[in-house]
Amino acid sequence: MSSVDRQLDDLKAEITSEIPDDITVSDVKYEGPELVVYTRDPKKFAQQGDLIRQLASKLRKRITVRPDPDVLSHPDEAREQIMAVIPEDAGVTDLDFHADTGEVVIEAQKPGMVIGRHGSTLREITQEVGWTPEVVRTPPIESSTVSNVRSFLKQERDERRDILEKVGRQIHREEMQDDEWVRITTLGCCREVGRASFILSTPETRILIDCGDKPGAEGEVPYLQVPEALGSGANSLDAVVLTHAHLDHSALIPLLFKYGYDGPIYCTEPTRDLMGLLTLDYLDVAAKEGRAPPYESEQVREAIKHTIPLEYGDVTDIAPDVKLTFHNAGHILGSAVSHFHIGDGLYNVAFSGDIHYSDTRLFNGAVNDFPRVETLVLESTYGGRNDYQTDQEDSERKLKEVINTAHDRGGKVLIPAFAVGRSQELMLVLEEAMREGDIPEMPVHLDGMMWEATAIHTTYPEYLRDELRDRIFHDDENPFLADQFNHIDGGEEERQEVADGGPCIILSTSGMVTGGPIMSWLRHLGSEEDSTLTFVGYQAQGTLGRRIQNGWDEIPVSRDGGRGNTMKMKMHVETVDGFSGHADRQGLENFVRTMNPRPEKVLCVHGDESSVQDLSSSLYHDFNMRTFAPKNLETFRFK
Repeated sequence: MSSVDRQLDDLKAEITSEIPDDITVSDVKYEGPELVVYTRDPKKFAQQGDLIRQLASKLRKRITVRPDPDVLSHPDEAREQIMAVIPEDAGVTDLDFHADTGEVVIEAQKPGMVIGRHGSTLREITQEVGWTPEVVRTPPIESSTVSNVRSFLKQERDERRDILEKVGRQIHREEMQDDEWVRITTLGCCREVGRASFILSTPETRILIDCGDKPGAEGEVPYLQVPEALGSGANSLDAVVLTHAHLDHSALIPLLFKYGYDGPIYCTEPTRDLMGLLTLDYLDVAAKEGRAPPYESEQVREAIKHTIPLEYGDVTDIAPDVKLTFHNAGHILGSAVSHFHIGDGLYNVAFSGDIHYSDTRLFNGAVNDFPRVETLVLESTYGGRNDYQTDQEDSERKLKEVINTAHDRGGKVLIPAFAVGRSQELMLVLEEAMREGDIPEMPVHLDGMMWEATAIHTTYPEYLRDELRDRIFHDDENPFLADQFNHIDGGEEERQEVADGGPCIILSTSGMVTGGPIMSWLRHLGSEEDSTLTFVGYQAQGTLGRRIQNGWDEIPVSRDGGRGNTMKMKMHVETVDGFSGHADRQGLENFVRTMNPRPEKVLCVHGDESSVQDLSSSLYHDFNMRTFAPKNLETFRFK
């Protein structure tokens, strides 16, 4: 018998001794980080309101209780009883019964009403029918991504359960090493922006944090081939943690499965869906531009199948000696500061991912309240000594001025933006500005994946700023559904119609002008002297966006991604700071200043060379802490 099987037998015995005599436990299994308890008495379990919470606290494990399949009521009978328990206002749109696990997935417009106060309605459902309810939100804006991910996971349910059982056994295996140390190896994004990737290792465990590409630099990928990473095989990794879905952090996650990785990916639920959306688009853009994609769509599906979603604040075992907790990073939907608690109080490391420290229209600001952090790995995109962004109100005022000026000239405003994050922030600004009369009413065209990304935002309102969430679901005033927003879905023909029409605003991917629909808009509008190209986000070195920002007016406009065809840019070019999803220099310093206790060491990463060095030097002088501006392929040992 393996050590895990012995552990499960012991847990079953301990649970049996803790629960009332009239409740039976038929089986106990690990599924990913959770302990799943099967019982023939699910209704009695549900009647004991605090029993599961008490067990979880005593055993220090996340516990799910499921009924044995042979004690379940028939789905038709259960459906009727469930609908009688759930308030009609909840807007239930689907019930999906899974007899193999005894779960019923309830899709509703208002999940909170299905859950009830402190889970009271869920408990009542189990008391009535025995089935274990799981609740998901019906997207207010139809999302093909959310729908496809949900159907795919349903279709792969059996295999996914096998994956989770295998992961669970790995997490709870017996520790084999007596040594104690912690190392971080930098595989990318050091003294550069893009290809974020790190290895966090202990004698027992090896974890990859992020695996992205580098915007505007084809072929520059993380140093995955080194022995610390995949040099000894992809399955030497115990886990992958994804901080957020932007491609400079997520683009090459599916590549790991091409190399043979078969383990878990930990991220938030919206990050999982957005990763699917963005990586499939990444393949599509590569094909259109005649580049060989680094992996196939099958590997994207494998990545989704192996994802274990975690919520902010949940402390989760991901290895025998590592606990992971996600906290809101304020950057994009589902972005997470990732806190690793290593060993039995041995060491704590936090990876900021990308952060925005203050509140925005979309998100609450990044969380930096941790019980302990000895080392912080901190993004430094705007870490330079002069990287102070404009106040949000001033930024919005300037954007309105740019729009009004272009409108008065009879021109259009073209804004390159990331599909995820800044586009939705801009939609909120534009909707309010038109509603309040600060800019004239005019069409706002969304091109690329923006509409789909917006639909995903409305599926996960619990990740949005409190006031926005309330607007969407409590006041029936969803700002993303304003009449002026138009989804460009007619391709070149529709773009030509917009270009031939009157004043309007166009939001288009890609945000750094490295390909995608923005290139088509430049062909249509680049020679218009009345129109304005407006940058609202970071333009990395080497991208066409940075070159135009620096004054280039002869730009490549080839339709097939080849070289040779150029066009003279006559559009006005403006930059409006303050809309970035990244904290500026002040925000980064404040993030560190207000940590209590402050970290002993900070690694400044994900910034141009001068930015990381400036921030590293400043934190050292201001807070008397050890700071580093590492290069790629450096390894730091702690403890």
